[in-house]
Amino acid sequence: LRANIPAISRYIFSNIDPNYHQRQQQAGAGFVIGGKNYGQGSSREHAALAPRYLGLKGVIAESVARIHKANLVNFGILPLEFVNPADRSSVEKGQKLAVEGLDKLSAGQTLTVKNLTTGTGFEVKLDLSERQAEMLKAGGLLAQVAAQK
Repeated sequence: LRANIPAISRYIFSNIDPNYHQRQQQAGAGFVIGGKNYGQGSSREHAALAPRYLGLKGVIAESVARIHKANLVNFGILPLEFVNPADRSSVEKGQKLAVEGLDKLSAGQTLTVKNLTTGTGFEVKLDLSERQAEMLKAGGLLAQVAAQK
């Protein structure tokens, strides 16, 4: 399935949420909430490419594995980390989130995520280099390279 992104995307997170593929396709955008070292063992680019294909816009986790974080950036997916890991428990499946301050995206930035469903919010950090922040602004590495030509 590695060469068939639509097919491989059917199995994303299927071991923890069998309906993820369908819900994400219907939503067209969204976030994944993760724990410590999110993406550990997911060094293949397909672990970011297939979620991007489904419209994933960001990951909010307690921490993100180094290689997976680079792959998320390459495909234009925001790898955000909770400033306070306890805030993870305040987000539930199906809630609508909005990240404030993305228009001024920069390395090391702290952003506010508003939970539009509950009216609450929490802080996240963007633990990236300036180069990675610039790639995200361009929509990912491929988009950045294309824009430079």
